[in-house]
Amino acid sequence: MMAHGPGGGDPGYDRGPVSLTRLDLRGVAPASLAARLPRPPASELFPTAAVADIVDQVRSGGDAALRALTAKFDRVDIAVLRVEPGVVAGAVTRVDRRLRAALEAAHRRVMAYHRHEAEPVGDFALEGIGVRHLTRPVRRAGLYAPGGRARYPSTVLMCAVPARVAGVEELALCVPPSPDGEVAVETLAAAAIAGVEEVYRVGGAQAIAAMALGTESIEPVDVIAGPGNRYVAEAKRQLAGVVGVPSAFAGPSEVVVIADESVPARWAAIDVVVQAEHGPDGQAWLVTWSQAVADAVTSAVDELIAASPRRRDLEATVATGGYAVVVDGPEQAMAVANAVAPEHLEILVDRAEALLPLVRSAGAVFLGPYAPASIGDYLAGPNHVLPTARTARFASALRPDDFRTHIHVVTTDRAGLLGVAEHVETLAEAEGLPAHADSIRIRTAGDPGSCATMVGL
Repeated sequence: MMAHGPGGGDPGYDRGPVSLTRLDLRGVAPASLAARLPRPPASELFPTAAVADIVDQVRSGGDAALRALTAKFDRVDIAVLRVEPGVVAGAVTRVDRRLRAALEAAHRRVMAYHRHEAEPVGDFALEGIGVRHLTRPVRRAGLYAPGGRARYPSTVLMCAVPARVAGVEELALCVPPSPDGEVAVETLAAAAIAGVEEVYRVGGAQAIAAMALGTESIEPVDVIAGPGNRYVAEAKRQLAGVVGVPSAFAGPSEVVVIADESVPARWAAIDVVVQAEHGPDGQAWLVTWSQAVADAVTSAVDELIAASPRRRDLEATVATGGYAVVVDGPEQAMAVANAVAPEHLEILVDRAEALLPLVRSAGAVFLGPYAPASIGDYLAGPNHVLPTARTARFASALRPDDFRTHIHVVTTDRAGLLGVAEHVETLAEAEGLPAHADSIRIRTAGDPGSCATMVGL
């Protein structure tokens, strides 16, 4: 889903044939696996200075900076940043009927899943003190759907649906413009189906800065969600705190495919290729305990890349992040997967269910030969905005709670307060906070009368 540079332009490179890099980890102890696996250097993964410069330009220049940056990175001049609401609403009538039906089916399934996920939390009470939970949606959310060399109407659904389920009133969507200065009709149709009226022709780190800081055209938002390239992800990292950002680092796409002899080599190969076709900076791993499987799948990957209309995107990913890993057995394969902590984990092996308990770190797991990651990308129901760059160690898929705050409400009466008064006073005194203790004492010392009595009214 990720363009190569800060905007959505084509990187313009010309590579020779590339293939998966072979890693033989047979005989390596599980505790040593992580140290033996490649990691992209931090300076490559996070273009900190470049993004900081973009954010500064948007902060000081507003819409004018957005136009200049769009001209620089997307090579198109945009006069009006927002797509007219009528154009968005009418997009559903301008796309192929089969696509409209597919988008509506995906919207329906994703909506059903996220409504199930958003069940309210019950009340709590213990010994006279009650606690209620209030969930409140943020007022305004910013959504980002990648563009450039591809269109992602599915990402519009995946970002907008959980926000709507959470109860967000206003949604603003930023999408890199096409070479003609417009947003793809497929993307606009998805926006219309999801009820997103506010769409802007802005991409890259500058779009994140605009939604976080605000410009003349774009009102600032409370939360920003959606995947992007490393510039988009780094912009969210730098602006977290100014605006809410889900904890997952939703950057360039990743997959680990664990395969054995029970699955056709071409099936495993196409699943390695699926995520790699999103473009540069991603990760595409095959892990197997069979040398024959590694050879067959690598060969099939090479054939698929050579025949693909997205050959350059595939080669860019495989050249820097494509690996075929040979291990001793299933347990070591799962240890490798957990060390990589991939966005997508596919387990294409005989008795795949038996390996599920060994999963510790993954954004989403696709179990068995008939559940490719692409079904999760579109309409399985769970979100396809998933943690990347090893953030699956502590983060999860986008969900309604990412667009909500949780507020606790504490209630008690005099009896409940008396039951805990001594403990609260003791803790306050231990911390050297006498006013905290006095706030309890003045309530338990007797009946002080009303406020009106205290002021002589």
